[in-house]
Amino acid sequence: MANEARPCPCDIGDRFEYGGLGHEVQVEHIKAYVCKPSTSTEKAVIVIQDIFGWQLPNTRYIADMLAANGYIAICPDFFVGQKPWEPSDDWSTFNDWLKTRDASKVDREAGVVLKYLKEQCNAKKIGVIGFCWGGMAVHHLMLKNPELKTGVAIYGVIKYFEDRYSFLHSTFFIFGENDDYIPLEQVTLLEQKLKQHCKVDYRVKIYPGQTHGFVHRKREDLNPQDKPYIEEARKDMLNWLNKYL
Repeated sequence: MANEARPCPCDIGDRFEYGGLGHEVQVEHIKAYVCKPSTSTEKAVIVIQDIFGWQLPNTRYIADMLAANGYIAICPDFFVGQKPWEPSDDWSTFNDWLKTRDASKVDREAGVVLKYLKEQCNAKKIGVIGFCWGGMAVHHLMLKNPELKTGVAIYGVIKYFEDRYSFLHSTFFIFGENDDYIPLEQVTLLEQKLKQHCKVDYRVKIYPGQTHGFVHRKREDLNPQDKPYIEEARKDMLNWLNKYL
């Protein structure tokens, strides 16, 4: 039962009826959602889920958007069959739940997906984006995996990374100004650390008035005041991918 005194600060999104334009596949030991563009391409993007899991319609909507812009998009189950977080779950247990889903332990799954993209989809240039939990996974992978040519970490929680900022390839960080889960002082510290340690191209951008989840979980057609920033962030994400893939 949910703890009403401490509700989950994350809105799950509202594209519940969205089914997706792609299909599900089995990639070795994990399932994945794949959507391909109408014309053949050698460019692919791995989409890493938030706490609500790989089947969240809002996340598949973004994968389909990437495919519409010319990328093979794949959203694997990085929880490897473990239950995603539910809005009705007791938020006071969240930290214990998170310990069993370590965003810095995704190397095996990333390797499996990279192999699939190269061997089954003929992908030669591969990037990665991630939301929330997935943003943390992007941060980790950009430190560790040289095969990923660029990354976009979208409101990835940064407090767990301490002094690890020596990225292998270009990395773009997207944050909301009013994100209750990622205070702006943490973003400021991130910028300072990147300036000191990062030798590749990077960017940190804060979008005015936006809360956690705004890029993929807010509906741009229901919130007129948010629409310009949602669209701007998505355009910035695509421009970054276009530049480096």
